[in-house]
Amino acid sequence: MQISEIYIERFSHGKHSATKDFVAVEEPLEIRLVSWFKGRRESRTVAITMRTPGHDAELSLGFLFTEGVVQRAEDVVAITPAGLPPHNEILVELKQDVEVDWARLERHFYATSSCGVCGKTSLDALELKGLSAPAVNTPLITSELVQSLPAKLREHQEGFARTGGLHASAWFTPSGEMPLVREDVGRHNALDKLIGAALQSGTPLLREGVLLVSGRASFELLQKSLAAGIPVVVAVGAPSSLAVELAERFQMTLIGFLRGEQFNVYTGGWRIRQ
Repeated sequence: MQISEIYIERFSHGKHSATKDFVAVEEPLEIRLVSWFKGRRESRTVAITMRTPGHDAELSLGFLFTEGVVQRAEDVVAITPAGLPPHNEILVELKQDVEVDWARLERHFYATSSCGVCGKTSLDALELKGLSAPAVNTPLITSELVQSLPAKLREHQEGFARTGGLHASAWFTPSGEMPLVREDVGRHNALDKLIGAALQSGTPLLREGVLLVSGRASFELLQKSLAAGIPVVVAVGAPSSLAVELAERFQMTLIGFLRGEQFNVYTGGWRIRQ
């Protein structure tokens, strides 16, 4: 995790002092996809995202998986940093038999959640992509487990502890263990890194556990969770209306406003045991 040390002026209780502080590094990452079309090798940019450098290969793989470009880690031949240091470009080379729907990708990146998407169209598109609901009755978790998650996450948020400026996504087993956690300045990037790490491990870990995100639960985060088969999403902050609608439609459990011993269950309460 990259952190930058800077000098600042601090005002506190009427006093002024010069001191140093730490901020999370934020730099652009250009993801270029190398694919094959009619026997020819093509290279195109599919996304430029502002991220905290580190785990860039996981970020790229997770992003391409949640966007439906690849179905498994084996669809990728190589993921290689490119350009001059600090390597803010990455090349993802696909197998020759992996077809890319460039028209769909271009339409998606033109209309993102940040510039306003139609909710009904977005949800219908997820079904057209073949995404299905996770297993309805698994995992079963307790309210005590949900309440314990933020404290466990904080123990592993080194970057946030030093900067206060990083989001986190963490995956927990139904017994409360935390095999994976990733941090980034972007909520969606932290989740893509987590999903990419799970794909690289070669096991369907996320389908049997609980995802905790440090901020709010947006439509984009729920869409990525659905693509990864995550049945339970817990957010420290609020969910959006479209996130709730997506979770309801695909029978996911969505929990928000997790504060101490309190939280709200928006959908899928049958997975929580008392």
